[in-house]
Amino acid sequence: MFLTTLLQTTSAVTENNSNSLDLSFFDLAIKGGIIMIPLLILLIIAVYIIIERFVTLRRASQEDREFMNKIKDYVFEGKIDSALNLCKQTDTPSARMVEKGISRLGRPMSDVLVAIENVGNLEVGKLENGLGFLATIAGGAPMIGFFGTVIGMVQAFSEVASNGNTIALDQLAGGIYTAMVTTVAGLLVGIIAFFGYNYLVIRVDKIMHILETRNVEFLDMLNEPAN
Repeated sequence: MFLTTLLQTTSAVTENNSNSLDLSFFDLAIKGGIIMIPLLILLIIAVYIIIERFVTLRRASQEDREFMNKIKDYVFEGKIDSALNLCKQTDTPSARMVEKGISRLGRPMSDVLVAIENVGNLEVGKLENGLGFLATIAGGAPMIGFFGTVIGMVQAFSEVASNGNTIALDQLAGGIYTAMVTTVAGLLVGIIAFFGYNYLVIRVDKIMHILETRNVEFLDMLNEPAN
């Protein structure tokens, strides 16, 4: 008899726990309230920036390893138009930088160097497009989530103050639970944006290294006597 009662009690507790834990993401979003709307918008923007920048940076980092050797051969052979066409067909930041340098051939070396550096700075600026906003999401999303939690806690304790000792414990716990959902959502969005931002910054740094290498190779080529 005692064993039967114990099993029934355990089964009821297990069923209640499973029901309480059986929540979908949609249910959690609904419990979070209106604060979940800006967090959802920020999540969509962050994911879009990460994917769009990843594709752009991946395309920018891919180029022919023989590119500079071909440019060198064209320049030494006097085929400037062929070198410019190769740069236009390659369509990478380093190719556009070299193209600007080739278009300045015949001018003083200082003018060529300034032209290349200006194009390089513009290309880096294009690569970093959107990263500042992604960093803002990484820092702002957790704060928005915490703001929603504070509002929820204020509302929960406001009910306690208005009802005195008559409020049920499960009602108070439900209000606190709902308030904490926004913190979880804000942290989730912030973590995605934070790691995405740092990963993209690393990719940009690698491309900047490629641009610096191509700059040095191009200047060395101009100072190298033709065979």
